[in-house]
Amino acid sequence: MIKNIAKKSLALALLTCIGCAASAQERVYVIDSRDVVARSGTGLCWRTGYWTPAAAAADPAGCQCDKDLLPKSTCEPVAKGAAVTPASPKPASEKITIAADALFDFNKAVLRPEGQAKLDELVVKARAIKLEAILAVGHSDRIGADAYNQNLSEKRAAAVKEYLVAKGIEANLIYTEGKGEKQPMTGDQCKGDKKTKALIDCLQADRRVDIEVIGTR
Repeated sequence: MIKNIAKKSLALALLTCIGCAASAQERVYVIDSRDVVARSGTGLCWRTGYWTPAAAAADPAGCQCDKDLLPKSTCEPVAKGAAVTPASPKPASEKITIAADALFDFNKAVLRPEGQAKLDELVVKARAIKLEAILAVGHSDRIGADAYNQNLSEKRAAAVKEYLVAKGIEANLIYTEGKGEKQPMTGDQCKGDKKTKALIDCLQADRRVDIEVIGTR
């Protein structure tokens, strides 16, 4: 019953947001026509595909929705009369897209040696900055059931996190998410639904892991 109410609430929020201004569409949380953040049945804010820790810090609803993920200085105003410290450098982010086939065998979530080498390069970059966060988002192609592809994308993102933690990156700085087949890069250029070699090759770009490294130098 609660799950159905949550689904109806999200559907209503999305429908009422169709006429929102372009600025609302660029935000990292789903905003309804009243400029209010849409929430799940358990009170969690609905995020858009643009969400990252850095983007949430710049969103007006960031502290309201994800205060525990943002720097303390972002969500706690300086008390009147308190000494103002110089502003810290704004975190910069670098987004790296790694083809899933470079990290994993097709339809697998176990890192290949080539994939480990790619992540070793990322670790070197992360150690060269004051690391704020790493966001790893797994994706899949459309071959197979939706639920299976969602689970596979989550497992791939988790495997990336496990490897980075083993290399010394703090676990609480790594956020993982699976998007399943919902954000394809190939669009409608790959025709057919049968699992043929031609279709598998065509959908290669959809099987990927987006890794965003956020920090300051």
